[in-house]
Amino acid sequence: MNGTSALNLESKIYKTGYYISLFGAALILLWIGIFKFTPTEAAAIKPLVENHFLTFFVYKTVSVQMVSNAIGVIEIIIALLLIFSVKFASLRKYAGIGMIVTFLVTLSYLFTTPGVWKIVDGVPVTDFFILKDLMLLGFGLMIIQNKQVQS
Repeated sequence: MNGTSALNLESKIYKTGYYISLFGAALILLWIGIFKFTPTEAAAIKPLVENHFLTFFVYKTVSVQMVSNAIGVIEIIIALLLIFSVKFASLRKYAGIGMIVTFLVTLSYLFTTPGVWKIVDGVPVTDFFILKDLMLLGFGLMIIQNKQVQS
């Protein structure tokens, strides 16, 4: 394999990985965003939101479901920004900023919510669903540079 074809293969592999990450992140955000409109998810996130230093006050002004709906709308908007950034590269930066803010806040719930960490067989464990946000935060940091994916 010559140098040009090796670079071309690397570029195709990178593009494939990028788009899998982009559409995977969009799917996760869309799915979880839609789920926020259910009473089950609204109740599930209540302890996280009410114990956080940035969001503890929101239930004093609006209902549990309204808070969950608002979070769901934010997640859906970020998912749509990701999807449309394939056609409109300028949206990529906004999707990245939304992901960074969202996932920094959700990861901080690991440190602000009582009872999130438990010891099981001597190993500290948490609600592992929130750990996906670490990878999504990393992807948000990657796309914020708004670099064009080469065709």
